Amino acid sequence: MAVYTQVSTGQARQLMRSLKLGELTQLQGCASGIENTNYFVSTERDGLVLEYVLTLFERLTEHQLPFYLGLMKHLANRQIPVPNPQPNARGELVLHVNGKPAAVVNKLPGCSELSPGISHCAQVGAMLARLHQAGRDFDQQQPNLRALPWWNDTVPVVLPYLTASQATLIQAELAFQNHIAASSSYAALPRGPIHADLFRDNVMFDSIHGTPLLSGFIDFYFAGVDTWLFDLAVALNDWCIDLPSHTHQASLAHAFIAAYNTVRPLQAAERELLPAMLRAAALRFWITRLWDFYLPRQASLLTAHDPGHFEQVLRMRATRPLAYPALAGAA
Repeated sequence: MAVYTQVSTGQARQLMRSLKLGELTQLQGCASGIENTNYFVSTERDGLVLEYVLTLFERLTEHQLPFYLGLMKHLANRQIPVPNPQPNARGELVLHVNGKPAAVVNKLPGCSELSPGISHCAQVGAMLARLHQAGRDFDQQQPNLRALPWWNDTVPVVLPYLTASQATLIQAELAFQNHIAASSSYAALPRGPIHADLFRDNVMFDSIHGTPLLSGFIDFYFAGVDTWLFDLAVALNDWCIDLPSHTHQASLAHAFIAAYNTVRPLQAAERELLPAMLRAAALRFWITRLWDFYLPRQASLLTAHDPGHFEQVLRMRATRPLAYPALAGAA
């Protein structure tokens, strides 16, 4: 999240009143992330303090937003803990602030866990499987906009900024992923709406008597219809990687996959292609971070992510591929 477009206290107060969400008591810009303008908004209604997130969309178009907001509403209605978009008097989820499409969602309790353990990974794995199942009857369609076609378009844009070694790696991996995508095994993978960005900072945990309890998934603005396996790989490449060393943590991966399997067992084609999708997920975020790092947009609060991390994760996944049993087993 970041602040590209300024929203005044008066504008926020008028918006929250129009949505019948109470009287504004606090408005605070959010500095994390890189895609949209975000504010934390607090209101008071009937003696209660209510908390929301106001998002102004800087890249997504008004035509794309009904998919994201509709998916969140769909999942919330099926008891998946996600931010629930607040409609205006006409029942519309897409709002308008300062000439930008916008949305207001409830702020979930808890905070992100940046040093996850086995319990955290197991809870995220099980909830991700529930999300995939709950989304199967969602009737809107939109492709994953940061999938293979976008990689093919974007790699030539970032190539001039890379060393010879980096250029060789990124072009070879892109060719490999195009080959995988043309295979019959890939065509057999089950699909549906995916989160596509389920990193540690997009999952909230509360604490019940000292025990961590998953309280929700946030930031669905990269969601799209794609393979569920890719969504799983994106999550594994963050939750089950040691960030300082960029190395695979087998015990965390075992807990994550085992919990996912208890809700939705992986099919044979998914078990076969999981190592390739781990490489695909690393490539996707390396490309994105290169693009954001070398071709940044101005923002009043913004810190770009280091692209080097996912370069190292990709090298690790490509040079030390793990078969499915090894991936799910102990170190």
